[in-house]
Amino acid sequence: MSNPHNITLSIASAQNVTDPPVRSKIGAISEWYSTGCTGIWREAALVVPAALLVLYLGFQARRNLKKLSHRKSYVMITYYALLWFSALLNLAWSFLQGWECAPGKAIAWNLLSLFTDCGMLSLEVSLLAFLLQESYATGLEALAHTFLVSGSFVVVDILVQAIFIFGFGVPLFINVNATHWGKWSVLFAHALVLTAVYSYILFVHYSRSPSPQSKNKQKNNAARPSFYNYVVVMFIINVVALLSSGLAGIGFGFGFWLYNFMVICRHALYLPFIYVTFLADFFQEEDWLLDNAYYSEMKDAGFFDTEWD
Repeated sequence: MSNPHNITLSIASAQNVTDPPVRSKIGAISEWYSTGCTGIWREAALVVPAALLVLYLGFQARRNLKKLSHRKSYVMITYYALLWFSALLNLAWSFLQGWECAPGKAIAWNLLSLFTDCGMLSLEVSLLAFLLQESYATGLEALAHTFLVSGSFVVVDILVQAIFIFGFGVPLFINVNATHWGKWSVLFAHALVLTAVYSYILFVHYSRSPSPQSKNKQKNNAARPSFYNYVVVMFIINVVALLSSGLAGIGFGFGFWLYNFMVICRHALYLPFIYVTFLADFFQEEDWLLDNAYYSEMKDAGFFDTEWD
């Protein structure tokens, strides 16, 4: 007759052998969250904000285009067109999440992801160039000259990503092999560069004492807390992305989940955040300028003579 204690020990030993370690369980959970093929909540979190932004831009397009044509600001026209380009690509990227794991769609998915990332990165780099200017008014004018520099940076970044994806087979936009060392090295380096730039703007550019010649130039940016808040938010986001890619690179499961959560936040919220922070403010200022212009013309034409009499 067998000893019941031996049976208990054998069952416990079998469980210890078959049960995966806690770290593997965390990694499995994180990969379940990160999949871009079957997660209905992930798709909803991406599609709904992207669709709402495109609808909002469509409803406001006639009004905004009228103001842009009146102002004839080629910088803002280009920036507004770039926002539309990025919003449409982001909407397509959100709707076509199934391509990530669909057979034969890897190349199409990587190209779509590259173009979407190119549009959003172009907006971000252009904003960085704008924030480094000394003045809001002169910054808009100087931004036209920085498009070549920012565009060159974006082209180099996208080219490097394309070389890693198509040349070395690094799955930057595919979560098939979540522990790929090369993938997380590239993403860590990308987040490190952006974190360093936002750190400079936040802790050096905005905190230094202005010289007497530049006090008037910095007054406009200092009077705009939304610009400062944008830098703070983007600094925190890039620090979190840096931390998550670093944790994922060493195989920590929480890093996988956190990085994919940041990807969802970026695609769902970044473009609306840009519009509210920069473009909406520009259009509101344009309303004020148009009202003043119409008032001056009417006053010069004598519409208010009886009022002053």
